[in-house]
Amino acid sequence: MAVVLLSGGLDSALNLALAAQAGKAKLALTLQYGQRAEAAECQAAQALCAHYGVEWKALDVSWLGRVNPTGLTRKDHTLPSPELSELDSLELGQKSMQAVWVANRNGVFLNVAAAFAEALGESEVLVGFNLEEAATFPDNSAAYLAAANAALAFSTLNKVRVTSFTTDWDKTRILQEALAVELPLHLVWSCYEAGPDRCWRCESCRRTERALLTGGTRGAAWLERMGKKS
Repeated sequence: MAVVLLSGGLDSALNLALAAQAGKAKLALTLQYGQRAEAAECQAAQALCAHYGVEWKALDVSWLGRVNPTGLTRKDHTLPSPELSELDSLELGQKSMQAVWVANRNGVFLNVAAAFAEALGESEVLVGFNLEEAATFPDNSAAYLAAANAALAFSTLNKVRVTSFTTDWDKTRILQEALAVELPLHLVWSCYEAGPDRCWRCESCRRTERALLTGGTRGAAWLERMGKKS
């Protein structure tokens, strides 16, 4: 059984769905660190857990967002708004990453989830990492997973391991798998903004849009249902 780190976004939602399908989702955690989309993410995560019948907890780590305020946590900071054609530019991607980077966020998240897993007698933490964002976010990478697991082998008595179904998948593959397992995409919140509607301008929205555009008529239908106007 696994403790799932669930932001409510596409990647973590698919990992929750696949874990639930395999009968291995013990608990889902959503961490509140002062992000712009905190309320929308919690609503999405709670709805997804209700859909899959998985226990859900929201944890207050708001101190983390105050350590180094960035575009992800401060409305007075500008969020990057890349064009679809710019998403694969490493130079622009690095600038976008730096604008929303929260100091050691995933490091904190993994250790919190590992503490829950160990206390519950479980040995797995499931995360929504992906190949596409790993190009510019080093804490989304397979190398980071390996390093985190090496540390957790010392810091947890039952040697908790961090895993992800999606580490080697790009957003297009993730979307294909999401459609295949009938993930309720209307419950997902993959936007840096607070809502009530998705902005369709931030990097997260743009990557979701690009993936949906590759999904044929089903992808187009979901784009419309999720509020993307042409």
